[in-house]
Amino acid sequence: MPRSSSPATSFWYPVPDRRVTGPLAPDVMVAIGRPKGFRRCYKQWEEDGIAPQVVFEILSPANSVKEMADKLAFYDAYGVEEYYVYDPPPNTLEVWLRQRGRLHRMSHIKGWTSPRLGIRFALSGTSLDIFDPQGRPFRTSVELAAQARQERARADQEAAHAAREAARAAREAARADQEATQSRQERSRAEQADARAEQAAARAEQAAARAEQEAAQARQERERAQQEHDRAERLAARLRALGIEP
Repeated sequence: MPRSSSPATSFWYPVPDRRVTGPLAPDVMVAIGRPKGFRRCYKQWEEDGIAPQVVFEILSPANSVKEMADKLAFYDAYGVEEYYVYDPPPNTLEVWLRQRGRLHRMSHIKGWTSPRLGIRFALSGTSLDIFDPQGRPFRTSVELAAQARQERARADQEAAHAAREAARAAREAARADQEATQSRQERSRAEQADARAEQAAARAEQAAARAEQEAAQARQERERAQQEHDRAERLAARLRALGIEP
């Protein structure tokens, strides 16, 4: 169930008519079953008639015996289920629990656990230690501030580490881009060299083909010349046989 708590300056108005009873401002009050949120005061008739179930009072030298008796009567009359009174200097805790329709002071409170909240109270040395339902101690404001500073410092360190990692990743990406560009350039140069080699090989094949053609033509010319020479020799021989000197 949702819970809402009011700061010490918040007044609790149990009924609209203030002439019937005046409001009180508990140091801490917990209203279970009401939505969370800031309230300047707790007007019970505007909160579905739900009275705060748990109330805490922290004594100060200004609190008189009559004042505390009036507060007890008020909380008893308007339905508080658990009422806690802590006195810091002597480090004492009073616990009042509603039983049979009235608030009764508990006599055995060593290791007391709130029936409504599930939190445990333990008086140790000069302080009151409070533990959550999981058994973890509630931290003081000083401890919470120190924890917040540590978490901020850790967050700053993680952010700086993330920034360094991002910068390193950017450098690696740039280097990879350069290497990819160089690889593309080298492939392009290799492809150009292959093309030039293929062109040179083609030219060499063409030159060899032309040389073979020229050699064949030269052989044909020599053969024709030899044939002409042979015919001339035969003709000269026949002329000589006829007594004609060619």
